Amino acid sequence: MPIEILMPALSPTMKEGNLVKWNKEEGEEVAIGDVIAEIETDKATMEVEAVDDGVLAKILVAGGTENVAVNALIALMLEEDEDASALEDYEASSTSTSTSPATAETPSAPEEDTKPAPSSKTSNSDERVFATPLAKRIAADKGLDLKSVQGSGPHGRIVKADVESAQTSSVQPTSSTATPSGPSSFKDEPLNNMRKVIARRLQESKQKVPHFYLSVDCQIDALLKLRKELNTAQEDQKISVNDMVIKAVAMALKDVPEANASYMGDTVRLYDSADISVAVAIEGGLITPIVFGAEHRGLTNISATMKDLAGRAREGKLKPEEFQGGSFSISNLGMYGIKQFNAIINPPQACILAVGAGVQQPVVKDGSLVPATVMNCTLSVDHRVVDGAVGAEFMNAFKKRIENPLLLLI
Repeated sequence: MPIEILMPALSPTMKEGNLVKWNKEEGEEVAIGDVIAEIETDKATMEVEAVDDGVLAKILVAGGTENVAVNALIALMLEEDEDASALEDYEASSTSTSTSPATAETPSAPEEDTKPAPSSKTSNSDERVFATPLAKRIAADKGLDLKSVQGSGPHGRIVKADVESAQTSSVQPTSSTATPSGPSSFKDEPLNNMRKVIARRLQESKQKVPHFYLSVDCQIDALLKLRKELNTAQEDQKISVNDMVIKAVAMALKDVPEANASYMGDTVRLYDSADISVAVAIEGGLITPIVFGAEHRGLTNISATMKDLAGRAREGKLKPEEFQGGSFSISNLGMYGIKQFNAIINPPQACILAVGAGVQQPVVKDGSLVPATVMNCTLSVDHRVVDGAVGAEFMNAFKKRIENPLLLLI
């Protein structure tokens, strides 16, 4: 009996995804652990491994197909001793519609109108080109041949920026150049899955979560001095200010565990471990990989962990469990020169810390003005979970460690 390959649910909230490409062709042998396809979720492009040995007999959903429902039948495999005749008059089993909540609305086996349309010269060409779905859409809208575009993404994949760069070099100046008094030109770019999820979740957060904000100015000259000394002592693993912020947050959460919480509807969930989600900018949006148990890690370990997570996040290689969950978030825009900002809470977490740039400015010490490097940090708080006094206690505990960085080494 043919083995059904279904659209996998790569995260608890995933209802559909884009089937970016097949890594195996029809008739090709497949072994357990082989990467057979790449699936684009709202957060990343992930590889799907085979769980059975056999032959990929029939592909039912072509590479490049978007919005494929979770648990939909996408291909059939034959066991090694099976003949292709087993595919004749084959009907999808009921299991392909019973293992996912989404299947109540979406049939598991594709109907005729969901199968790929008869292949044209253009679509066949696109399927053989290693490009993101968004890059393909933009190229199709502009009539651009992707074969002429050099990809700069992971493994040479063509991404949005590559297509836009190719367009810029080939498109003539717009009419607005000749008629400056007319309306400006523009283009509408479709949202990718990641941006759709970001838009929905953050809109819900601002509409439904009662935010309030607490800000402190931290003098970080001692922290910068300690960081320089640590990096001079160990050249193989450079520690960043953000690494030290992660450690300070984790230790402050151990001092004030009431801030290490999530709103769960009828209950408040208090976490035993400081699992810190750190915002990382990637193409098309952002992702929040997690440093688990940060309170138990040294600065060198936190630094190495963040470099690994951030690198794989930008390559779309994170596992779901590495960016889903977390108990507290940090968003640091200091490296962009931003002095102060308010971040939006990532539900169900109760808090997110916005970290600004360290800026040289005069401060009063012992009645005299002296120069100091000041870093503004603002805590966004869900008032359903954390009250003002608890938030203030957390910020005082955080400030204490940032301004006395030797405490980070204890």
